Amino acid sequence: MGVYRGGTDGVWKPFGKVVNTKCNVGANRNQAFIEFAELNQAIAMISYFASSAEPAQVRGKTVYLQYSNRQEIVNSKSTADAPGNVLLVTLEGVEAGDVSIDVLHLVFSAFGFVHKIATFEKTAGFQALIQFSDSETASSAKDALDGRSIPRYLLQEHVGPCTLKIHYSGHTDLSVKFQSHRSRDYTNPYLPVAPSAMDGSGQDGQKQEAESNVLLATIENMQYAVTIDVLHMVFSAFGTVQKIAIFEKNSGFQALIQYPDIQTAVVAKEALEGHCIYDGGFCKLHIAYSRHTDLNVKINNDRGRDYTGGNVATLSTQPSILGPQPILTPQAPPPAKYTTAFLIHPPPVE
Repeated sequence: MGVYRGGTDGVWKPFGKVVNTKCNVGANRNQAFIEFAELNQAIAMISYFASSAEPAQVRGKTVYLQYSNRQEIVNSKSTADAPGNVLLVTLEGVEAGDVSIDVLHLVFSAFGFVHKIATFEKTAGFQALIQFSDSETASSAKDALDGRSIPRYLLQEHVGPCTLKIHYSGHTDLSVKFQSHRSRDYTNPYLPVAPSAMDGSGQDGQKQEAESNVLLATIENMQYAVTIDVLHMVFSAFGTVQKIAIFEKNSGFQALIQYPDIQTAVVAKEALEGHCIYDGGFCKLHIAYSRHTDLNVKINNDRGRDYTGGNVATLSTQPSILGPQPILTPQAPPPAKYTTAFLIHPPPVE
C-alpha cells in the first residue's frame, strides 16, 4: 500500500472504519490514539506496517504504531471546558491598563462574591482570572457575560468596546501574594500592598496616582449651584457614599467624597472624570484621589454630611462659606434632557 502522506486519516483509511480519535496527547503532545470499529482492523494495520519496508508517515514524517492498552477512547471534557469556580476571561478590543481590575470586580460581583482576580497579558491578549466561591456562581457569570461587552459608562472615554470571551480555567485557588493593579485578594484585607502600588509606580514604571477611598472633586464652569445633595445623588450611582465635605480653594469649588472602599472610589473616578453634572456642559467634574481616608465631619450642614449615622451634630443653619450660589442667566437656558454623562436637571432660573 506504499507510503501514506497527508493527514492521519491517510494512514488508517485502508484498514477499516475509525470510530474515534484523540490527538495531541503525551508529554510533548506528539502522540495520537486511533480506535477502529473492530479489533481485526487494528491488527491488520499494525501487521501491515510491521512487515512493510516503508514505515507509516504523517505529513512527511515517520510515525511509529503500537497497540494501546486502552479498550476504548474516552474524550472527556478538557480542563478548560469542565465547569469550575475560576473563569478565564479574555478582554477583546482593549489593551492592558484600559480596563482596571476594579471594573472587572464590579462587573463580575453582580453574580456573587468574587474571591480573587489576577490579570496578565498573553498572546491571546489582555486576560484575567476571576475566582468565585463555587462552580455554580462561576457558571452563572459565564452564561450571562460570555460574548457580552463591558458597559460603556464603566470604560474611559478613549477606550473602545470591550467584549468578554469566557472559558473555565483549570485553576481552583489563585495565588495572590500582593494587592496591586494586577491582582487582588478580596478575602484577605491584610494582604500586603505591592511595592509598585505603594510608591505609585505603574506597570510601565511611570508614576501613578495612589488610589484612595476618598475622592477630591474639582468643578469647573460652575454655572449652577452644586450642593451636597446634588453630589450625593451623582456619586451614589456607584456605591454607598459615607461622607461628603465641600470647600473653596484658590477661588474654586471642591468637594471630598468618601466611599467605604477603594474599589468603589476607583470605579466612580473612572466613570465621572470629565463628565458634567448638568446638561449643556455645565459643572464639569475633574476627579483625583485624596490623601484622606476618613473625613472628619462634625456637623451635618451645607458644608459637610455624614451618612454613616455616626455621632454628628444636627443640621446647622450657619451660612455657607461659599456665599451666594451662581445661577444661570435667562439668556442661556439649559437643555431639559438626560444624557449618558450622568447629568441631572439644573434648578429653574428665578
